[in-house]
Order: sequence, then C-alpha cells, then structure tokens
Amino acid sequence: MKVAVLSRSRVVEGLSLSITATITLLLLASCGSGEQSAVSNAATPPAQAAGSAAESHPRVETALVEVGSGAHELTLVGKVAYGEDRYSRISSPIQGRVLEVRVHLGERVQAGSVLLVLDSQEIAQAYSEYVKEDSDLQYATRARDLAKDLYENKALPLKDLKQAENELTKARAEFRRAKERLLSLRVPAQELDKPLERQKITSRFEMKSPLTGIVVERNVTPGQSIGGDSGQVVFTVADLDMLQVVADVYERDLALVKEGQFAKVSVEAYPEVGFPATVATIGDVVDPMSRTIKLRAWVNNKDHRLKPEMFARLHIQVGESTPLLMIPREAVLEVDGKQFVYVVEGADHYVKREVKVSTISPDHVRVLEGLTPGQRIVIKGAVLIKGQEVKG
Repeated sequence: MKVAVLSRSRVVEGLSLSITATITLLLLASCGSGEQSAVSNAATPPAQAAGSAAESHPRVETALVEVGSGAHELTLVGKVAYGEDRYSRISSPIQGRVLEVRVHLGERVQAGSVLLVLDSQEIAQAYSEYVKEDSDLQYATRARDLAKDLYENKALPLKDLKQAENELTKARAEFRRAKERLLSLRVPAQELDKPLERQKITSRFEMKSPLTGIVVERNVTPGQSIGGDSGQVVFTVADLDMLQVVADVYERDLALVKEGQFAKVSVEAYPEVGFPATVATIGDVVDPMSRTIKLRAWVNNKDHRLKPEMFARLHIQVGESTPLLMIPREAVLEVDGKQFVYVVEGADHYVKREVKVSTISPDHVRVLEGLTPGQRIVIKGAVLIKGQEVKG
C-alpha cells in the first residue's frame, strides 16, 4: 500500500515537471516571437531613410563640347519702323492761313495729291516783286539797246553805253532773284515761263503729297495759320505696305549676318506668326555704349498687321556652312549677372567656369568665350551641384 502511494506520487511529480517544461517552452517561444517582431519593426525606418537619401542625389549628365554646323536662328531685338525712303514728314514751306484740308487721317493718297490749300501773302508779295523786276528788266533792255545805237552813231559816249549795260546786268540779276523766290514758294515753273499777261498766279498755295501712302499723322485744321517753323509737321504720309525692322546686332555676332539673308519677324501681337523678311543693310558704326550695330531688314506688310514702333524680334537664318560652338541652354547657370558652366575634371569633380554665350535657338546657346572643343561639361544636374556648393 505504501509502495503504491509512492508510485502515484512520482507519477504526479513527473507529470508536473512535464507540464512545467511545456509551459516554459511555450513562454520562451512566445517571447522569441515578440522580440523578433520588435526587431523587424525597428529596422523599417532606416530602410526608408536610405531610400530618401538615394532620391536626393539624381544622376548628373555630361557631354563633350563640340563644334557643329547646321541651320540655326540668330535672334535680335528691335522694333518696327517706316522704310527709310517710304515715308515723309511734311511741313509747309510758306506761311499762310489754311483754307481747305482735303485728306483725313488714315486716308490713302497718291503722289501729287493735294493735301491742303493755303492763302499765302508771301506768294502775293513775291509775285508783285517779280512783276516789278520784269518791268525793270524790260526797261533796262530797251535803254541798253538805245544806248548801243547812239554809241554806234557817235551820238553817245562810251561811258554812257557801259552804264546802260551795267544797269541791264543788275536788272537781269534782280529778275532772276524774284523768279527763284517764286519757285521756292512752289509756284509752277511752267507758269512763270508764260508771257506775263498769260500767267495765272494767285496767293493760293496747294500742298501736295510727295509719295503714295497712308496719312498716318495730321496736325492741321481749316483756319489755322501754319508755316515759318520747319519743325512744324503738318502731315506724315507713309507707305505701310513695306516696313523695316531696325535691330541691334552685337559685335560678336557680326560675322554671322550679311545683306540678303532670309529672316522672320515676330511680334507680341501675333506670337504664332512669322513675317518673312530680308536683311537690307548692316550699319558701319558701333554704338560705344551698347557695343551693337544697327541692322535693317525689309518686311512685307500688305495686310498692315505690323505697326511702326512695335517691339519685334528678328530671327535670322544662319547658314549651315558656319561652324558654331554650341551647348544646351540648360547647362548654363547665372549668378550675379555672370554665366558659368561646370567642367568635368574627374570622377565627381566639377570646376565652375565662367563663359559668355549668345542665344542661337530655343534649346541651345552659342559659346563665345570660356570653353574649347573637347571639354566635358555638365549638361543636366548643374543646379544641384551649385546647391551642394552653397551648402558646403
């Protein structure tokens, strides 16, 4: 009996030990799982941080500087202007009161059309003087002829003949002066060539247009007194069918342009339209302040969309035979008014180099100074390199 009790006690102890061991293993397994979960969650942020650092350093692209040729555009800034010989600022050559104004602003006129009619006392006075000098000339001519006959018949001394000849010379000079005065007042020469009794000259003066075009400026009204001031512009008549664009070309680009080159004109009013143009003249004088030369190009304006004084851009086609050192516009950075690029000197080693460039196309610039063919420069990512220099 005692033996049986001891055996049962041992069995119970054995079971207790087994249960205890099992619980211990379960607890250990549970703790191990919790530790593993904690470690996994703690490792996640560092992985994300590493990904962010990778994104903050994008790839820098480089390329070699090469001389290329091809059709390119040289863009110049300028403005629309009247053609040099296609407009006239008209002033009155004489003083007078306006009787009629026969044209209106915006009206088309032909060369020789009457613009206005004046009543001028200058013409009346000048014609009166002309008639007087004509009479004096006729008298001096008859007096000389008479003196010559008397001298030949020995009825007049030589000195009296010479006196009559001198008076005739003076009368001719005065008559010529009076006639030229009328001509300066725009009295028709064919009218003055007629005999005096057939001449029809009055104080009315007709101002005529010197060319065919549009009246673009009118500064006169009927009844107004005008003339006497050469700076008083009464009318401006201009041929608007053909205009010029006056642009500034820098010394450095002078070798790229020549007379006869094809070009296009663009203005803000019609941003999608390119007006065909042709380079007409290139100036011979350099502006000492801007270091530019004036260039003029003719542009057809039959539809009158272009207006004088409009700001314009002149896009000149540069020939394919012209070699140019060009780089992408994105490669050039600007700081304090100076332009520079990054030259590759080695692995992850970039040197800032100041350059001078000019626009040659929307995506590329022409290198004028600072680089030579064969150098490798940064064409993308230069802004980031600049930012790292500032942080450093």
